[in-house]
Amino acid sequence: MKITILTLFPEFFDSFKSTSIIRKALEKGAVELECIDYRQYTLDKHNHVDDTPCGGGVGMLLMVQPIADCLKAVRQENSHVILLTPQGKVFHQKMAHDYVQRYEHLILICGHYEGFDERIRDYVDEEVSIGDFVLTGGEIGAMTISDAIIRLLEGVITKESHEDDSFENGLLEYPQYTRPIEYDGKKVPEILLSGHHENIRKWRLKESLRKTYIRRPDLLEKRAFTKEEKQFLNEIIEENQKK
Repeated sequence: MKITILTLFPEFFDSFKSTSIIRKALEKGAVELECIDYRQYTLDKHNHVDDTPCGGGVGMLLMVQPIADCLKAVRQENSHVILLTPQGKVFHQKMAHDYVQRYEHLILICGHYEGFDERIRDYVDEEVSIGDFVLTGGEIGAMTISDAIIRLLEGVITKESHEDDSFENGLLEYPQYTRPIEYDGKKVPEILLSGHHENIRKWRLKESLRKTYIRRPDLLEKRAFTKEEKQFLNEIIEENQKK
């Protein structure tokens, strides 16, 4: 897969590309990641990429010309163009999987200043947000989406390493523990030391349901529960009522 990020600050991604799993993915050739400064495509004699809003208003807007011309230079037949904006649909794990499965080339456009010239939207395939808040630019959003995608690519991390992650199966991840077995009077649950794989699986499923029920009950609203999950959830609800 190839990911192209259009940004005014390509240096923002230097540490992202040179650290940990992302660096290893690039070295293995699992992904190609390029950052392009769309300022180099401006036709403005002063090298500007922004201007004041027509009709008046506060702040500056990104002009359509530099971004549109940059897109024309990098877009291919198999490209999918994403505009990072608070007005887009909120990014989630299923979208990360969909991007990996459906597209060979993603282009992420990072905004800055007070917003975009509305006509920029005519050149993109999709608008995406990483949450209901406003950042100074789209770089953090582009980094977030890229990270979520890259870790799913074949050969980057083992499949087993992400299959139990939060949101992968629609639930939050179960509690995890490591050594020491006891610290400050707090012990690792005995069942995890039992070596009984089926009992451990059941415990993890129930605790995953418990976390989701307590912290993100919205994730359970449209879930198609298995018979086992229904039983565990009923037990969790009864246990909570007794507290």
